[in-house]
Amino acid sequence: MGKKITTLEYTQEKQAAQWLLFIGIIVVGSNLRAPLTSVGSLISFIRDDLGLSNTIAGTITTIPLLAFALLSPFAPKIASKLGMEKTIFISLIVLLFGIIMRSLSGIGFLFIGTIGIGLAIAIGNVLIPGYVKMNFPFRIGLVTGFYAVFMNIFGALGSGLSVPLSNINGFGWKGSLVSWSLLTCIAIIIWIPQLRRNVDSPLTANLTTTKKGSIWRSPLAWCITIFMGLQSLIFYTLITWLPDILRIHGYSASAGGWMLFLMQFALIPITFIIPVVAEKMRNQKLLSGLTGGLFIVGLSGLLLGNQVLIPIAIIMIGIASGSAFSLCMMFFSLRTQDGYQASEMSGMAQSFGYLLAAVGPALFGALHDISGGWQLPLCMLIGLSIVIFLVAIAAGKDQVIQVNET
Repeated sequence: MGKKITTLEYTQEKQAAQWLLFIGIIVVGSNLRAPLTSVGSLISFIRDDLGLSNTIAGTITTIPLLAFALLSPFAPKIASKLGMEKTIFISLIVLLFGIIMRSLSGIGFLFIGTIGIGLAIAIGNVLIPGYVKMNFPFRIGLVTGFYAVFMNIFGALGSGLSVPLSNINGFGWKGSLVSWSLLTCIAIIIWIPQLRRNVDSPLTANLTTTKKGSIWRSPLAWCITIFMGLQSLIFYTLITWLPDILRIHGYSASAGGWMLFLMQFALIPITFIIPVVAEKMRNQKLLSGLTGGLFIVGLSGLLLGNQVLIPIAIIMIGIASGSAFSLCMMFFSLRTQDGYQASEMSGMAQSFGYLLAAVGPALFGALHDISGGWQLPLCMLIGLSIVIFLVAIAAGKDQVIQVNET
């Protein structure tokens, strides 16, 4: 006869499994920005080494965003076929190969690897919010906060450490970029136990049994999508070009990288605080309005270019970015009726939203090439911040997406 499992032992096993799942979500989240943010501080080195124009160099950040836009609507459907855990595991494998390939010799490998990285990260971006809603229904804010914090900690480290790593003998920009494959290897190892949950995954079951309606007809869904897209456009544009912008104010490439680190470091505590606070509020209009206002003021300070104001402006932009990202993640859960709709909302927002965001880095670089300065591109971002202010307040209203079943 097999050993009888007591209620206490079953509870302990269940708690251990939840903790392991929580850690798995954290390590997956840690891989969702570093492979992208590590490029920003190295753009000038990559551009000069490969002889790229500013516009083409900007596409190094644009390509992953296009990959997000392409794959995001299909991520929930892929998960319903393969299983949530297996889909995330495969995405981590693709991410690992993308990081390695990006660092091989030649422009072709650079862009092919970048495409792979974008496709892999798109899976995690879309599936994690719905996965959290299904597996931690009473701790959505807390788990989302931890997930966002670790994602942004490693995103910040990607910006801050890239240039110092490239200065190590024999590393260069290629060695610096490939070093982030170690983090992906750790995530793959930690996620392996979750593959056993594949058959019984509550989200997988939900994905396959829940009736669907077209959220693409919902004005609220579009407000969330535009909010997601524009805040991503601003974030990824600055991830790409902030070090170059700061050069005209006397910053070295390394110092510019650390200012990029400061921007991302400033958003880290906010990405934890906002989900916890937002979950307790009846509506999030105040938080949304403050977020849009911080974008406007911070980017205006960067435009002025005063040596004293620049660090303050960068911190404000960081706080706004952290708040905006966290609110978007929370809206995927708070404005939807179930885990399936949360994944659909996430897919819509990150598809159309990142398609919108993909225009940012290349357009920003092109406007600089045309105007010969950073004033016109920065004015564009300030204008988009005003739009963020308006749609974010609309998304912050206390309501849930209502759709007709199809």
